[in-house]
Amino acid sequence: MAPRPDVAFLRQVVLFKDVDEPTLLALWPRLRERRLKKGDVLFRAGERGEELFLIRSGSIVVSTLVTGRVEQVLARLGPGEVFGEMSVLGDEQKRSATCQAESDAVLLGLGRNDLNQFIESSPRDAAKFFQHMSQVAFRRLRQSSDLVAEVTRWGLEATGLDVEHK
Repeated sequence: MAPRPDVAFLRQVVLFKDVDEPTLLALWPRLRERRLKKGDVLFRAGERGEELFLIRSGSIVVSTLVTGRVEQVLARLGPGEVFGEMSVLGDEQKRSATCQAESDAVLLGLGRNDLNQFIESSPRDAAKFFQHMSQVAFRRLRQSSDLVAEVTRWGLEATGLDVEHK
């Protein structure tokens, strides 16, 4: 369980910014604190996951394996940001990326069962939560699309192909 309720912190997390204070106070005891040292791997791509994380302090690097030991950094996340939501909201998919502490970090984890209880106990606040979650997902999808376009451009430049002139 996380220490004393910190509603001000939860308001910094986009997913909870519009959730009513009594609901946040009821949700707080369900959050489990995790402390990571710089370099600690929280989870790796391919592992099963049933918990999303809020970054209370520190920073997390999100990456995916490209080849051998080469990782592509997808994002650097800091306080107030959320990650790991795909495994909680999806159909029990495996983790899509590796998440590692870039600095000492304090995280608050929310498991699938606790999230489901939040949804059942407060449907109106859950709707606000999901509205913000979709905004986060769309922003990440745009960033992924931009990365694919950039990598494709690099590949075309490396091969000397010019798709603009036939």
